[in-house]
Amino acid sequence: MPLRDANGSAGPCSWPAETRPHLSPSEGQFSERATPAFWCLLWPRPGQVFSCACPDLPPPHPECSMRLISLTLLALLSSAAATKYPLTVTDDLGRTVVIKSEPRRVVAMLPSHTETLVALGAADKLVAVDTYSNFPRRVVEKLPRVGSAFKPDLEAIVALKPDLILADESSGSKLTSKLAALGLTVYGGTAQSYNEVFEKMAVIGKMVNRETNATRLITTTRADLNALQQSVRQLPKISVYYEVDPAPYSVGPNSFIGTLIAKAGGQTIIPAKLGDFPKIDPELIVKANPQVIIGVTPDDAKKRGGWTTLNAVKAGWVYKPTDEERDALSRPGPRLPVALRALIKMIHPEAK
Repeated sequence: MPLRDANGSAGPCSWPAETRPHLSPSEGQFSERATPAFWCLLWPRPGQVFSCACPDLPPPHPECSMRLISLTLLALLSSAAATKYPLTVTDDLGRTVVIKSEPRRVVAMLPSHTETLVALGAADKLVAVDTYSNFPRRVVEKLPRVGSAFKPDLEAIVALKPDLILADESSGSKLTSKLAALGLTVYGGTAQSYNEVFEKMAVIGKMVNRETNATRLITTTRADLNALQQSVRQLPKISVYYEVDPAPYSVGPNSFIGTLIAKAGGQTIIPAKLGDFPKIDPELIVKANPQVIIGVTPDDAKKRGGWTTLNAVKAGWVYKPTDEERDALSRPGPRLPVALRALIKMIHPEAK
C-alpha cells in the first residue's frame, strides 16, 4: 500500500492528508490523532484480528478494495492455522524451546520483538518491554521496563512470572542463557537479513498463537515494500555509505538494511565479505567515494578527514535520519516500509 510522501503525493491506496499519520521528530513517534487504513491493518488493538473496518475513513480506492478482498480470502484459507501446544521451536542459538501452552505473559527484550507482537495483535500478552522499546507509544508507555540485553533487571523479570521471553542474541550479551538459567522459557533470536525479518514474524506468530495474523502481516508488509520499490525501478543505482556508528560501523549488502538500500535504488559501498554490520577502515569510505552518505550530519561530514572531496559531500547528499526514521531503519520488524520510504527519500528524492 503506497504511502503519501512529505509533499502529499500518493499512490492508489492513499488517504487524505488530514487523516494520515505524520512524523513528529520531537517525539520520534507517529501521532495518535488518526488511524488510517494502513495502520488499522498493521497495528491492531490487543487481540484484534486485522481489519480495515475504519468508519472514520473515506471509501477506499478500487485497487485497495481488491487488495482487501485478497487478504480476506487469505484469512479464510489460513483461519484453521491455530497453534497446537506443546510447541517446540529452535531459536538462533540452536536451542530447543518448548512452549507448553499458549503464552499469556510475554516479555519482549528487543524493540523489534515488541513491535512485531503488537503488529500481530498480541499486545494484550505483553507484560514488560526492554529499555529501548518506544513504539507504538500507546502500548509501550503503559508497560514496565526491565532493562536491556546487557543490563537486564533479572529480579523484575522473574517477578512478572512470564511464560515466554523474546530475547536479543545479536549483541553477544548471553541474555538467553542468563534467563534460561533462572528456569524461564526463553526464545533467543534476532533477524539479521531481510528474509529473516519475515521468518521471525512467522515464528513469533506461531509461538503466541497468532499464525493467521502473521501470514497476513507478512503479506501486507511485502506488498507495501514491493509497491515502494516500483517507484525507483527505472532509476540508476546510487552508491551509498550508511553509518551505523561513528567507530565507524556500517552495513553489508546482505544485512536487512543493505537489502533495503538496494530496494531504494542504492548500493552499499561495503563488500559482502566484511559481514552484515562490520567495523570498517575509514579509508574504505574515502576510496569508495560514495554518492550518498546516510547517518551523518552535513557539518560532521565536512570535519571528517578526506571527506570534503567526496561526491556526496560536494553535492550535499549527506543525510541524518530523524529519530523516528532511525528507529525504523535499525529495527528488523514490521516498520520496514517506513524505513524503505525514508531511504528512497534520501537516495532518490526525485522518485514519485
